[in-house]
Amino acid sequence: MAANTLQTAPHHHHNNTLFKPTSPPPPLSSSLFLKPTSSSSSVILSATTTTTTFSLSSAAATSTTISSSQAITFDLLEQHLSAQNFRQADEETRRLLIVLAGEAAQKRGYVFFSEVQFIPETDLKAIDELWKQYSNNKFGYSVQRRIWEKVNRDFTKFFLKVGWMKKLDTEVEQYNYRAFPNEFVWELNEETPEGHLPLTNALRGIQLLNRVLSHPAFQAVEEEEEEEEEVVGRIENGVKGLIDGSGKKPLSNRVFKSDYSF
Repeated sequence: MAANTLQTAPHHHHNNTLFKPTSPPPPLSSSLFLKPTSSSSSVILSATTTTTTFSLSSAAATSTTISSSQAITFDLLEQHLSAQNFRQADEETRRLLIVLAGEAAQKRGYVFFSEVQFIPETDLKAIDELWKQYSNNKFGYSVQRRIWEKVNRDFTKFFLKVGWMKKLDTEVEQYNYRAFPNEFVWELNEETPEGHLPLTNALRGIQLLNRVLSHPAFQAVEEEEEEEEEVVGRIENGVKGLIDGSGKKPLSNRVFKSDYSF
């Protein structure tokens, strides 16, 4: 079995140095994310050659979990998410992406980055909405997209933000990829990093994740943030307008006094 070695990624590395397989990887199972063996300074990633067959769901169409483009439902994903079974929900999300990416992806058992464009926008939005709905807006692709934009699309910083990498206890600042599945967080609590789920296979590089987060389905996230910043800017300018020429505090703060007697 071929094995790929990933060097630990220093904090300052560029995006294209995050994943460097030493040889072409073998076919992957649908459940593989990052699968390192134990190591304190580097990660050895190995891939199983198990073949998995995927088929479209024949469940009856229900409510808003229906794909508008295919006879496929997201009932099982919603079932796992509603029960807070995030590990199973992550597996089902990966299966759905393979099915939606087309016949070639189904035969192969994983999605090529070039196939992401064929995944319908409505389906990706439906998957994302379910993740957000059952995680109090903490998980989902659009959540990850927002974090990615805030770190200027730097994948090293993004992996640290969402908790896919951890800092090593070394003299030199180094980071390591978390071991799948035990080192990932499958519970929803205050300590769970925002955007931690769903996972995206990064063994073959960051192009797949790049295409998913760049998908038109999540373009509205960036536009909403720009609108929000514009509104905040107008409010701040309005507050500044209340300041008179003497440079004193806003008029509202000078005229009214807070009453804390209650």
